[in-house]
Amino acid sequence: MGLAENELCYDLVQEWLKNNPKASICSAEGVYEFRDIAIFQDYHGLPEFRNAVANFMGRVRGNKVTFDPDRIVMSGGATGAHETIAFCLADPGDAFLVPTPYYPGFDRDLRWRTGVQLVPVVCDSSNDFKITRQALEAAYEKAQEDNIRIKGLLITNPSNPLGTFLDRDTLRSLVSFINEKNIHLICDEIYAATVFAGQPDFISISEIIEADNAIECNRDLIHVVYSLSKDMGFPGFRVGIIYSYNDAVVSCARKMSSFGLVSSQTQHLIVSMLSDDEFVDKFIAESAKRLATRYKLFTRGLGQVGIGCLKSNAGLFLWMDLHELLKKQTFEAEMELWRVIINEVKLNVSPGSSFHCPNPGWFRVCFANMDDQTMEVALSRIRTFMLKNKEPTRPKKTLCWKNSLRLSFSSSRRIDDFMMSPGMTPHSPLAQSPLVRART
Repeated sequence: MGLAENELCYDLVQEWLKNNPKASICSAEGVYEFRDIAIFQDYHGLPEFRNAVANFMGRVRGNKVTFDPDRIVMSGGATGAHETIAFCLADPGDAFLVPTPYYPGFDRDLRWRTGVQLVPVVCDSSNDFKITRQALEAAYEKAQEDNIRIKGLLITNPSNPLGTFLDRDTLRSLVSFINEKNIHLICDEIYAATVFAGQPDFISISEIIEADNAIECNRDLIHVVYSLSKDMGFPGFRVGIIYSYNDAVVSCARKMSSFGLVSSQTQHLIVSMLSDDEFVDKFIAESAKRLATRYKLFTRGLGQVGIGCLKSNAGLFLWMDLHELLKKQTFEAEMELWRVIINEVKLNVSPGSSFHCPNPGWFRVCFANMDDQTMEVALSRIRTFMLKNKEPTRPKKTLCWKNSLRLSFSSSRRIDDFMMSPGMTPHSPLAQSPLVRART
């Protein structure tokens, strides 16, 4: 339950592939196009690929905005897109503001080779982790005091790990902030179509700067990162997209994209699939329906044993609150609880400290990468664990943990240092979430 994958609609994709065998150059029906696709292609991407992606990006955002295919820059997944945009906008030592809690992979994607720093904007549970102007100003001023040059603000909308998306007023506030500071705004919108509870609908940053007349914006400061990894459930295809309103960034990113292209074979298949409007509409609607059902079932199961979660409306995960189970309200206690969950309950949930969460006791739980039977097994294990630790004879907050359980690293050692130790690789899906091999 630590991997944010969307496997709930693979049957729809498989059905489409069976009905459209010519979409693949490796099928008997599509082999006649093999030569044209296998030879060198334009490094900017197949024109029909950029057109299909631009149309799809507009469709999943409710056709409220349109995207220019000439601004589509492809990359090897969102990972490559983030690194490329960091190279384009910042020099080593420069920094981006990032509201907490945030996806741990950003510490890898934006920092490892670029030399860029990430400065947390502290958002906590007191207001459901909402991004405030006060928190932005505090982080910006602290960076200035430390002689760190802030080049931009990075947000994920919808949020990973919160599973929520930003409202219009918050987005307007962010645009006003970056305009005043003359810094860039990078919007990671890879969960744009992974929304299962509307009212209000998801709002893209593109809608704010294109269709919202209430806000003025220097468009050269706005950049969108997108991918098919979450919305379509294709992380293995490595289809990442940079969409920038800045001509210089588009030009630079396009030159750099030759180091991380999407294969022409993948582009060819994606063109056929995304150009099928009937299929796309059916897929988006059914995905939202299945995600909503899974979220409802899982949160209901957690609620039956007294576990609360942040109210979510998007994403492939939920933000689970276990702070009442901590022996102390510390990150060391959070890690001790995580070890109990991983070793005794045998579930791989990700502790909030790996997402730079300022409040101990929160855990991200992925619920879309398994079938219904596996979900029931997970809920059964959680119920058993909670009931065991809610026996009336037990003192409050005293858990049935084995006395032998101890942390294997000092309390002063940061969790990301722990995860960068030998044995963890850049290929780990969640680079700074503690992953261990479950004992059988």
